[in-house]
Amino acid sequence: MAEDSPTLQYLKERLADGILDTHAFRGDQTIVVRRERLCETFRTFRDDPKLAFNFLTDITAVDYLGKREPRFEVVYHLYSMPRGERLRVKVPVPEADPVVDSLTPLWKGANWLEREVWDMFGIRFLGHPDLRRILLYEEFQGHPLRKDYPVNLWQPLVPEREVAGTFVDERSRNKLTRLKQKLAPGG
Repeated sequence: MAEDSPTLQYLKERLADGILDTHAFRGDQTIVVRRERLCETFRTFRDDPKLAFNFLTDITAVDYLGKREPRFEVVYHLYSMPRGERLRVKVPVPEADPVVDSLTPLWKGANWLEREVWDMFGIRFLGHPDLRRILLYEEFQGHPLRKDYPVNLWQPLVPEREVAGTFVDERSRNKLTRLKQKLAPGG
């Protein structure tokens, strides 16, 4: 799509003061929005019938340490099912205040995606209902996808935790019981 795609033109008109930049390259439309207008802008993406970006497909982040300011960008990928169109939305986030508003009130699926960005990059989501680590354990120190994360850092060892009542826990207990029976005298 050309730079003057109808969607990008419409967004420039509709959200003029909330937009920092737009561009399109090889069919990928991208819009850069102000962090202060995040929820309002995304509500427009979702609820405006001319846009209908009703599916949040992904949230990730980029760390530009030493390359440009602000250091971080949170990147959202939206899809309009009725129109079959994609939109990438970038939100610049400064290192001194790595916080953006949560989109969980608009999309329930943002819950897990935002937790992953918090876990890996340390960017907080204001208003998130349960912002805690999702891929790493709670005692893990740092955020491993940050460019300044020390790759040789030793993480604290934590004891294995039993999670009562889960399938994995029951399966492990059954394996241990069978192993003890097998190794027992006369087993």
